[in-house]
Amino acid sequence: MLTQIKGGQVIDPATNRSGVGDVWFEDGRIVEAPRDRKPDRVIDAAGCIVMAGAIDIHSHIGGGNVNTARLLLPESHRAHMPRPIATPLSNAGWSTFQTGTRYAQMGFTTVVEPAMSPGSALHTHLELADIPIIDKATLAILGNDDFLLSMIRDNASPAMIEDYVSWTVASSRALGVKVINAGAAAAFKDNVRTFSFDDVVPFYGVSSRKIVKTLQGAVNALGIPHPLHVHCNNLGVAGAADTAAVTMAAAEGLPLHLAHLQFYGYGTEGKRKFSSAGAQLAEIVNARPEITVDVGQVMFGQTVTVSSDVMRQFSARGTASPKKSVIHDGDANGGGIVPYNYKPDYYGALQWAVGLELFLLIDDPWRVFFTTDHPNGAPFTAYPAIFRLLMDKEARAEAIATLPKSALAMTTLPSITREYSWDEIAIMTRAAPAKLLGLKDRGTLAPGAVADVAVYRKQDDIANMLGAAAYVFKDGDLVVRDGDVTHYRWGKALRLDTPVEASMRKRMEAFYQERYGLSLDWFTFPDSAILRDEPFAEVACRS
Repeated sequence: MLTQIKGGQVIDPATNRSGVGDVWFEDGRIVEAPRDRKPDRVIDAAGCIVMAGAIDIHSHIGGGNVNTARLLLPESHRAHMPRPIATPLSNAGWSTFQTGTRYAQMGFTTVVEPAMSPGSALHTHLELADIPIIDKATLAILGNDDFLLSMIRDNASPAMIEDYVSWTVASSRALGVKVINAGAAAAFKDNVRTFSFDDVVPFYGVSSRKIVKTLQGAVNALGIPHPLHVHCNNLGVAGAADTAAVTMAAAEGLPLHLAHLQFYGYGTEGKRKFSSAGAQLAEIVNARPEITVDVGQVMFGQTVTVSSDVMRQFSARGTASPKKSVIHDGDANGGGIVPYNYKPDYYGALQWAVGLELFLLIDDPWRVFFTTDHPNGAPFTAYPAIFRLLMDKEARAEAIATLPKSALAMTTLPSITREYSWDEIAIMTRAAPAKLLGLKDRGTLAPGAVADVAVYRKQDDIANMLGAAAYVFKDGDLVVRDGDVTHYRWGKALRLDTPVEASMRKRMEAFYQERYGLSLDWFTFPDSAILRDEPFAEVACRS
C-alpha cells in the first residue's frame, strides 16, 4: 500500500530536513515521492510534527532481573494473577505485552535491553519476542566472567580476546557489549565490598581499568558499531563523579559510551557532603568527542532499581522502599533488585537536577541520549514529562520552585535557560541512537529506511503531545492512532553478524564441559527456539 503522510512539519536531522512536506512509504520502506502514481492512503498531517520512530538505547525490558523484580513486587504488576499453564510469557499475567504497547503509544519503535547475561540469552530473547510492535536488541555483558578474566591474566593475544568477544556476541544474538562495574562481581565473591577503576580483582590480578581497556579495544577492532557500553564503578555514591571522569579519560581517543551518567554526577561539597557535579561532567563530555553518554534521568515516585551490579545493589539494600530486596550472585553476573521511592527531598531533588544539568549542559545532542535507565531512575512512561522539562524552561522553573532550595543551591540548574528544539529532540531520540547502534535503516525518513514513522499533533502541552502520538507506523503498518494501539504485530530482535572462529567454539565447548559438566548446547540455541517467523534481523559490523 502506497501511503502519503501529507503536509506535516517533517523533522529528519539525518537528512537535514526540517520543514513542511510529505513522507511516502510502501512495502514497509520509505520511498521517494512517485511522479506517476496516486497514494492508496493519505494521512493528513497538517498541524503535526512528523519524525522517524524513536529509539531507546538503554531500557531494562526483559531478562532474569526484570522478572525477579516482578516477582518481588507483585503489588506493582499483574504477576500475582494465576498463571495459565500453556501460554507465552506475554499472556501469563506479566507486563511484557504492555511494554511494547506503551512504547508504541509514545512513538518509540526500537528499544535496547542493555544488560543480557550471555548464559541466559535464550530466556531474554524469548521474553523480548513476546513484546509486541517494537523491534528490540540486547547488549551482552562481559567483564566479570572467568573465561575473559583468565585470558587477560594470562596475557592472551588481542586476536584471541577478539575471537571470544565475537563468539559471545554471535551466540547470544546481541547488538553490542556492555561491561558492568568491571571486575567487581568477581571481586565480590572474595568479600570485596568497594571497587574502583584501578583496584585489582583477587585471584585474577587484573584491574577494572585493564578489563575496560581490553574490551574497548576488542569492540573497536571487531567493527562493532556501538562503542563499549560502560556501567562505571562506584555508582550512586558521593564522589562518583571522580570515577566517571577517570573512566572518560581512559578512552584515550577511542569511542566509549558511559551509561546512566546521572548516577555518577555526585560530588562531596556542602554540609551533607552530597552535591552536584553535573556541570563538571558535562564539561568533560563536551571536551572529549570520543565519549557518548546516556543520562538515566531520575523522576519522583516509586520505582525499582534493577542491576547486574551485585556489589552496588548489595550495599544499597538497606535503602529499599518497601523493605524487601533480592541479591543473587552468579558465576559471572550477579545482580540485585532493590525497590526505591524517589522523594522530592534534598537527595532526590539533587539527583533530579543532576540529570537535567547533563541534558542541558552537554552541547552536542548527537552524543547525549535520552534515558531513565528504566526502571532505575524512573519508568519509561515518564518520558513525556521529561521532554516537557527539556523543551519548556517555564515548566522547569515551576518544578524547581517546588523543591528544597538547599538542594538546588548545590546545582547550576536554576541558572540554565536552554530549551531543546524539535530538531535536537529528533537528533537525541532518532538520528543519533541509530548512528550509535549502527542501524542505517532507521532513525531517519530517508528513502530506503524502514517505515517507522511517528506523527504528533501539535499541542501547548508537550507532555500530552509526546505521550500519545496521533499516528505511529511500524514497518508501514498503522499501529497507533490518537494514542491508542490499533494493530498488533511482532517485531524483530536486531543482532550483529560477527564472525565465529571454529577454534573458539571448540575452546568454549571444552570450557563448559570442564566447568559445568554440560555441553555448550545447553548455553546456545538455534533461531528456531524463538517461536516467531524470522525472529532476528542482522546488522552489519563496520568494514
